[in-house]
Amino acid sequence: MNSFRPLITRLHPYATSAFGLGGIFFTGSRKASTNTTKYILRSPPPTASREVPTALVFLSASGWDEDSEKGMTSFASMLAEKGYTCLEIDLAKPESPSTSEALMHHFEEELRSHIRLAAIPFAPVIVSRSTGSLIAQTYISSNPARGLIMISPPPNNRTLAESLLPTPLEEFNYEPKFPIAIVGKKGELETWRKASRLGQDGRVDVFEVDDNEGQDALYRMEVWMDEIGV
Repeated sequence: MNSFRPLITRLHPYATSAFGLGGIFFTGSRKASTNTTKYILRSPPPTASREVPTALVFLSASGWDEDSEKGMTSFASMLAEKGYTCLEIDLAKPESPSTSEALMHHFEEELRSHIRLAAIPFAPVIVSRSTGSLIAQTYISSNPARGLIMISPPPNNRTLAESLLPTPLEEFNYEPKFPIAIVGKKGELETWRKASRLGQDGRVDVFEVDDNEGQDALYRMEVWMDEIGV
């Protein structure tokens, strides 16, 4: 694996104001990437009423699927104000992965590397959206997590276009023995429940919202995290 080094010297004054108080913006590139991996670490401001020890990792891969990034910056900004340490990671896509397994392995290694570089002391809650949920599920299958939130996840891997998965990808078979929450609109959840393995598991919490990027979704996530002790 190529080494990664945050390009701190390339920060400009607008970076902090653009990404919120307490936000530190880094970029890094790898030779195998067609875009650039970016991450933003947001610490709670001094005005926050508390500081939550468990960090939240907002995962996306916009170069692979732009929908995976929608709403992530807004959620991370608002939850940081409420006392959460929030790490936004937008993963670089590798050039022409030979198989879907290789693609997921690349994303998993990138995510693990950035979480380690951020020196997060406890297993984080992973937040993902759309096909970013495949990366999140790949990660939690082999790495510790305090919880997993998936917003509008695809019901299964078979439903994804070949432009996203070059070869068939086996369905995930991990046991949901840690907290998992699904957030989505009514129609999305109806499809997901019928075709998803997790949709048949009573241990998974499901929340219907009117807007996947709105205050209702934020409220549902925040209350759920309180309920699981985060």
